[in-house]
Parts: sequence; C-alpha cells; structure tokens
Amino acid sequence: MKLVILTGPHAVGKMTVGQALERRTGLRLFHNHESLEPLLHIFPDRPDIWGPLSDQFRWRVFDAFSQTDAAGLIFTYMWAFDAPEDRAYIERVRALFEGRGAPVYLVELAADRAVRLVRNRSENRLLHKPSKRDLRQSEALFCQLEGAHRLNSLPGEIDWPHYLRLDNTALSPEEAADRICGAFAL
Repeated sequence: MKLVILTGPHAVGKMTVGQALERRTGLRLFHNHESLEPLLHIFPDRPDIWGPLSDQFRWRVFDAFSQTDAAGLIFTYMWAFDAPEDRAYIERVRALFEGRGAPVYLVELAADRAVRLVRNRSENRLLHKPSKRDLRQSEALFCQLEGAHRLNSLPGEIDWPHYLRLDNTALSPEEAADRICGAFAL
C-alpha cells in the first residue's frame, strides 16, 4: 500500500498526470473533483455545506482504502501553502496512511500560467469536471485563487522524505508519470 499525493495550482495537470500514473502503476486515482462535483451540483452556492461534506467523504474513502490490500492510491489536491488548515489536512491524511505502514509520496506539479490557462479548457478536464465547463466562471476562479493563495511551495518548505517538485510545463502527462515513477521507483 502506498499513497501518492499530486498537488499544484489550478489546471496544472494533477488529474491528467494522475490518470497517466494510474495507467502506468495500477494505483487507483481519486481526484479531488470526484468528491466535489455531485455536491457542487446540489449546493452550488454553499461552500459551507459542500466543503465539509467533501472532506468527510474523502476521509471515509482514505480510511477504508488504507485498510485494503490494494497497491495504493493517487490523490489530487490543490494545496494553498499559505493556509495552515491545508497543511494540517494533508498531514492528517499522511499520518493515516503512514500509521498503517504505507509510504506517502508528495508530487508538487508546477507549470507556467499561460500553459495552465490553456489546460483549463482541455477536453479531458471538461469531461471529468462538469463545474469547469462554464469557462468564464472557471477562469475567474482560476484568477481569484491565484490572487488569494500561494499554490506552489517555497524552496525548502516541504521536508518530506518522499517529495518531488516537477515542472510539467513542457511535459506530456505520460512523461510526467515516467519521471514520478523513476523518482520513487513506483
């Protein structure tokens, strides 16, 4: 059992790289929007409701999955590095898996803003994330989050034993997955 966390800013390619990593390793992908999309549909203007419900659902998935004999899980998460509650959340997930003997690998993706704006409109993204299909609203959220939070770490901020920062601006999802697998012998 192992956990791979893919983090990075809006439209950096977390889900798409996760899909390539899933194909390559057989680890199961649980991308962040799988817990969000049904709730966003039901409670579109109520983050006070969908946020906690999504967190509860994710935690139940992590708890149940970490007790199986599966090879591992890939989880995508947009971590606001300036928000202590995001660090606490990730550390809690990490502690759960490590407490059950599973190594946890953190991959931080980074890409140029212009590339991410193009990726924000990609067919794969829009297929798997219905809430992103309103491109005007999605790009407004992209800009809002960019202005409100620091979505990539500072040098030396992450001190995990299994950590990789990967600039995937010019990499295909398969190339990024290859580099992740090489870095961690997955």
